[in-house]
This record gives sequence, structure tokens and C-alpha cells, in this order.
Amino acid sequence: MILLYLCLLHGWDYRKSWNMYTSHEDIGYDFEDDPKDKKTLKSHPNIDGGWAWMMVLSSFFVHVLIMGSQMALGVLNVEWLEEFHQSRGLTAWVSSLSMGITLIVGPFIGLFISTCGCRRTTILGGLLYSLGWVLSAYAESVRDLFVTFGVTAGLGSGMAYLPAVVMVGRYFQKRRALAQGLSTTGTGFGTFLMTALLKYLCAEYGWRYAMLIQGAVSLNLCVCGALMRPLSPGKDGNAPAPSPESVKSGGQLARPAEADDDGRPGKEDARCDLQAAERQGQARPGENACALRVLKTVSRLSVRVRTGFRDWYSGYFGTASLFSNRMFVAFIFWALFAYSSFVIPFIHLPEIVNLYNLAEQNDVFPLTSIIAIVHIFGKVVLGVVADLPCISVWNVFLTANLTLVLSILILPLMQTYAGLAAICALIGFSSGYFSLMPVVTEDLVGIEHLANAYGIIICANGISALLGPPFAGWIYDITQKYDFSFYICGLLYMVGIFFLLLHPCIRIIEQSRRKHTDGAHV
Repeated sequence: MILLYLCLLHGWDYRKSWNMYTSHEDIGYDFEDDPKDKKTLKSHPNIDGGWAWMMVLSSFFVHVLIMGSQMALGVLNVEWLEEFHQSRGLTAWVSSLSMGITLIVGPFIGLFISTCGCRRTTILGGLLYSLGWVLSAYAESVRDLFVTFGVTAGLGSGMAYLPAVVMVGRYFQKRRALAQGLSTTGTGFGTFLMTALLKYLCAEYGWRYAMLIQGAVSLNLCVCGALMRPLSPGKDGNAPAPSPESVKSGGQLARPAEADDDGRPGKEDARCDLQAAERQGQARPGENACALRVLKTVSRLSVRVRTGFRDWYSGYFGTASLFSNRMFVAFIFWALFAYSSFVIPFIHLPEIVNLYNLAEQNDVFPLTSIIAIVHIFGKVVLGVVADLPCISVWNVFLTANLTLVLSILILPLMQTYAGLAAICALIGFSSGYFSLMPVVTEDLVGIEHLANAYGIIICANGISALLGPPFAGWIYDITQKYDFSFYICGLLYMVGIFFLLLHPCIRIIEQSRRKHTDGAHV
């Protein structure tokens, strides 16, 4: 974390450190009218370089601290079972609730991003996440952990996670998939680091002090948030493009009330409210200077909140609603089925190993560690391949999904350690497509709607992660076999892939219609 602090000291823009940024100010892109060129942007010194790589580093550590910690919660789960003497199902809901809320709150975090910007949202989330760990150290029951860790820490991690993904997408254009892949490798590294750290702390100090220390470590999320410097207009003076909602039907732009030339929102709206106070302040400057500053701050804050809420509302329910995009809706249905199939192997593999009498080999090199290690390489490799000019991101995404679902269906057939290790490696590599999810989402909705759209996607993933493992356990209780858990979840995953296939099918149909229409006109 020392590197992060050094970068913060050298990279913080003190002149703008107290400005509040909306989502439009964070973006810094200019879009063309042609949908094919919607991601064409004007020159900016930090796009695909410069401070953009600091966004990758910041996002990397966010994944280490949040996703890595959540993957390592099995260590604490054992401690909670011994401490509170509750059932395994009830105790497991603590970590499941935290992981689910992290993703489910995505659409609401989009409102924070639209109102406060990514930097402040991440800092606030880091404080809340750290508070959840600290309060959990004083929990007296599993139900207390539901509130302190499941809800409080889960909400804080959700507020820090979404901006980390969005900011990487805003700073990269040509190498988006590679940048997202590098940043999300923090999940794999974090799984190793946080597992080792929590094991050591629990052994040396007990689980309560371990959670206190982890809460202090989690404060580094505030440093990661401070590094998320919004994209300002380029040196050539190009300002961010207006949002679709700011364009009138006649083709003229509406009055840009949300920001002035210096990036400070609400100057025009606040002017009328402040004129009387300014005249009164000139008459008695010593008495009213403080009140004038407070009034200015309140006026700007009210405009900022109103503008952010309008953008967030229009993205979900207004004329520019994301749900009017058929391909995006199909993508949401895929997300509802996908994530649980990735989580289930982490839950059931230890039991399968014991069932096949492979515990001794698994202790030397756990199968879940194989998934985590290869998962890191999968994210980077798939990101590099997806960025090649001759390769379609959607094709890479679909191929990885098909490989993953086949691996899940084959896994119960393997009864040797070597066979299970090979399938786990394939699962880890193919699941690297998670780094492509922000890229695919941006291709569907555009960069200006990425925060809201990706919030919906990870919300669907959160529902899947929250319900998938209990569903697999319920299947085991009925059949007394883990095989059917994998088979049924694999089939459900195939349903999700079917919705993904709607995207290329719709494109092919639309292209054939255009050709037919053009031929008829000729």
C-alpha cells in the first residue's frame, strides 16, 4: 500500500480536491452521432495512458481488499461455527449475505456515482466497509453479524467496488479489455493474500482481533478512492459531451445547469438565490461571510443532487431507460444464471474431495487454489485476445461461457485428483471472462450509461450468488449426491447462454432486413 500513498502524494490535484463531480464530468468523452462511432473520443492525455494506469492499480487493490477478502471468508466461517454453535446453513448466510449485498446494491450505487462521483463514493464505501469489520469484532451472535458484516460491510464494499470498475472503463478505450483484466486479477491475488492473513491473525490473536485488524487494513480503500481522479477536459479545451437527456427535440442543447466552465455544478441555478445574500454580505461583510459560504455550498449541493438523481432516474425509468434495450435485457437474464455456477465449485469441492478420498492430495495443492491461480491468467489472456483488432469481444465472451458450462457439467464425472485438477484449471481459465463484462456492457449501452448498466448486471449476479449455493445444497439434501447440483446448475447456465445468443441473432436479423430494404429501394 506504500506505493498507493506515494502516488496519492504526487498525483492528487489539490486545486480540485474539494469539487464534487457528476458522472458527466468523470467521463470526459465526446461521442459521435453514428452508433458505429459512438465510442470515438477526442484527444485526452490520460486516455489509454498516463493516469489511466493508476486507475488500473487502484482498481486492482480494490479487488484485493474486497473480492479477495470475501473469497477468504471460509476462514472466519469456521471460527464463527465454533464461537456461536449455530447450524452451518445459518452461519454460512453471513458471508453469503455480504457477497450478495455487494453486488445487489449496484443500481443504487449508480445514484451515488451520478451525484457525488466515483472518488467520493469509493472513499465513503471504504469507511463503511471498515466500520462493518470493526463492529463485527464485537458481535455476540450470528444475527449480529447479519447486520454488522452482512449489511454494513456488504453495502460499503458495494459502494467501493462499482466505481473501481467504472473508472477503468472511462480511462481506457483501445485497451479496455486488457485494463479490466489486469485490474480484476486482484481477486485472485487477494484470495491468496487475505486467506493467509486471516489464518495468521486468527491463530495469533483470535477472530475478533483479526477482524479489527482487517478493518484497519480496509481503510486503504479510501486511498484507492482518492486516486480516482475524474477526467477533466483535455488540453485542447474539449469538454465532455452532453448527455442525451440534455438535448431538446429541436436538436438544440438544453441549458447546462449542472456544471460551469470550472467543473463546479450549479453556478447558474444558484446565482438568483445568492444575489440578495451577496448584497447583504457586502453591507455587513464581517457578519455574513460565513453564512454566504454555507448558502453557496448548500445551493451547489442541491443542484448536484437534483442533477444526479435526474440522470439516474432517466437511465432506469425515463425516455433513455436501459430496459428499452432488448439486447441489454437479454444480458441481464444471462447474469441471473451465470454467477452461481462459478461459486458452487468453491463450496462443494472440499466435500467432493473427501467423498473421493483425495483429501491428502488436496491438502498439498487445493483444487480451489488451482481455480484461483488459473483464473488470474485467464483474465489477462482473455483481455489481450479480446483487444486484438480482428477479434470480437462478444465471440471471446461466448466461447469462454460455453467452455465454463461444459467444464461444470463434466466435473462430477472426474473421480481422480488429476482429472479434477484439469477441470478446475479449465474452470479457472474460462471464468476469466468476468473481466470482459464491463467491456461487453459498455458495447451494449455506451460509456455514458456504464455505471447504471453495470450496476444492474452485478445486481443480477448478486441475486444469483445469493440464491445459487442454497439451491445447490437443497438439491443435495434431496438426492444425497453432489453430481445433480452440478448438472442442474449447468443446465440453468445453458439457459443463460441462450439469452446471450439472442444478441448475435438480433444483429443478423437486423442486417438481413437492411439488405432486403436496400435491395427493394434499388
